[in-house]
Amino acid sequence: MIQFNLLPDVKLEYVRAQRTKRLLTLVSIVVSLAGLAVLLLSIITVDVVQKKSLHDLNSDITKYSSQLKNVKDLDKILTVQNQLSTLATLHDQKPVASRLFSYITQVTPAQASLNKLTVDFTANTLVVGGSAPSLDVVSAYTDTLKATTYSIEGSTTKTHAFSDVVLSSFGRDDQGATFTITATFDQAIFDTKNNITLQVPQSAKADQSSVFGEGQ
Repeated sequence: MIQFNLLPDVKLEYVRAQRTKRLLTLVSIVVSLAGLAVLLLSIITVDVVQKKSLHDLNSDITKYSSQLKNVKDLDKILTVQNQLSTLATLHDQKPVASRLFSYITQVTPAQASLNKLTVDFTANTLVVGGSAPSLDVVSAYTDTLKATTYSIEGSTTKTHAFSDVVLSSFGRDDQGATFTITATFDQAIFDTKNNITLQVPQSAKADQSSVFGEGQ
């Protein structure tokens, strides 16, 4: 069967334009309705749901505030809790004083005997006193403290453990020499977060069995 298009081209273009117009109108209506629905949902959420949520929160705040006000000695309880929360931090900042005797053992020459040991962890100062067969041993002790370094586990950096090492007093008689040495120590060697290794000169020749003499 043979079909003939009896509509002129202008008429065809007009029909297509009308169809496109109706399609665009339909799409616009759908988009407008969707936007209106979103707007209504937003209004409901802000005006109803959020208001109810804020009202409930305010009610809870009022309720729990009233309960807290009725707790006896609340201020004291909070003060104690705050103090307890700082204990862990204070513990970490506390110097590991038990390392002191190990350090002194490592740096004190075997021929020297100590009868005085004073340490100030606030000023980071150390005072040792005792006796030795000669002033040469005392001098070697002083030099050992000056030359001793330390390293922290995991690091190859070596740092002097003691500074401002001074032979503050000494004496000599027929039985030997007495001495007092003062020094400043690096607080890192007593830091609980650091695993410390001392590097002591071999000339120290320390002997753990003879560091402290009588009268310590």
